[in-house]
Amino acid sequence: MSAHNPHGHGDHADHGHDAHAHGDTHGHGSLKGYMIGFVLSVILTAIPFWAVMTGALGDTQTTALVIMGLAFVQIVVHMIYFLHMNTKSEGGWTMMALVFTAVLVVITLSGSIWVMYHMNTNMMPDMAAQLGGGM
Repeated sequence: MSAHNPHGHGDHADHGHDAHAHGDTHGHGSLKGYMIGFVLSVILTAIPFWAVMTGALGDTQTTALVIMGLAFVQIVVHMIYFLHMNTKSEGGWTMMALVFTAVLVVITLSGSIWVMYHMNTNMMPDMAAQLGGGM
C-alpha cells in the first residue's frame, strides 16, 4: 500500500491480486457447476415422485422418511451449487447465519410439535367428555 493511495489500488502487487479476484470463478459458479446442480435436483425430485406414484416403498411412513431425506439432500445441493455457500464465503458469516437460522427453525418446529402434542393429550379427553355429556 502506498501513502498516496490508502486503499492500495494501482500498486503493482495489488494489481495482480485484483486481476486474480475478478478472474477467479471460485464461488461465482460455472456452467458445469450449474449443470451438475440441475441434474442432481432433477434426480432428487424424480425419485420421490416415482416412489409416491408407483407405491414402490409400500409403507407410507417409509416413503415419507425417504422423501424427507431426499429433500434434505436437495437443500444441500441447492446451497452448494446454486447459492455457492461454503465455509469460506464471506469469511464464514454466511455459514454462521445458516446455522443460526437452522437452530431457530428446529427450536420453532420442535416447540410447536411439543405444544400441539401436549394440548392434544391434556385437552382432548376433557372435550370428549363435554361433548358426550351434552348430547
